[in-house]
Amino acid sequence: MDVSGDQAMSSLWYVLALILVGSALLARRAPMAGLLRMALFWVVIFAVLLMLFKLGERSGLFSAQMQREGASSSQQSESPTPASVPTAQVEGQALRIPMAPDGHFWVEGTVNGTPTRFLIDSGASITALSVQSARNAGLNFDLNAPGVSMMTANGRIAVQRASVSTLAIGPIRASDIDIVVSPTFGEVNVIGMNMLSRLDSWGVQNGEMVLTP
Repeated sequence: MDVSGDQAMSSLWYVLALILVGSALLARRAPMAGLLRMALFWVVIFAVLLMLFKLGERSGLFSAQMQREGASSSQQSESPTPASVPTAQVEGQALRIPMAPDGHFWVEGTVNGTPTRFLIDSGASITALSVQSARNAGLNFDLNAPGVSMMTANGRIAVQRASVSTLAIGPIRASDIDIVVSPTFGEVNVIGMNMLSRLDSWGVQNGEMVLTP
C-alpha cells in the first residue's frame, strides 16, 4: 500500500473512533472528567488496533493468506475431476451410473487397457481425452503439429485427432473410436456422442445414467 493509502486508512480509523466515542458519550451523558477518560480509553484502543493492522499488512500476513486462498481456488478450477465417483453397477447387459455429487455422471473405464475416468457428456459430439490420459494409453499424436479447429462450450479450440483401439466401461466395449486430444481439456476425459451413438440405448432414469450396449 502506498503513503496516500496509509493516510486514508488512518484517517478513516480515527473518524470511526471519534464517531463511536462521541455517540457513546452522548448516550451516557457522563460528567466531563469521566467523558475525557472514556474518550482517551477508546482512542488508545483504536490506535492499538490500527497499529496491529498495519504491522500485519506490512509483514505480508494478509497478502500471504489471500495468495494461499487464490492458489487453492486455482487448483480446484484446474482439477474439476472429483477425487472419487459413485460405483457403476451392471444390471443384465446395462450399465447403471449413479449421479455424482457434482451433478454429473462419471464412470471408470479403460482406454487400450489403461484405467481412465470419464465424464459422460451427451452434449459432446466426439470423445475427448486429456493429454496425460492419451499418453498413458499410448496414443500417437503430436501437440506441435497443426491441429484442427473445434467448437466447444468454452469457445473454439485447437485439437489433435487420434484413434483408440479399444474403449471399455463396464460390459460395454467399443473398437476404433475416433477421439480428440487437447491441453485445453485439463484432466477431464469425455465420452461423447460418437461413443454413445453406438449403444442400443442410453438415458437418465431415476438419477442414474443407463447405458445398454
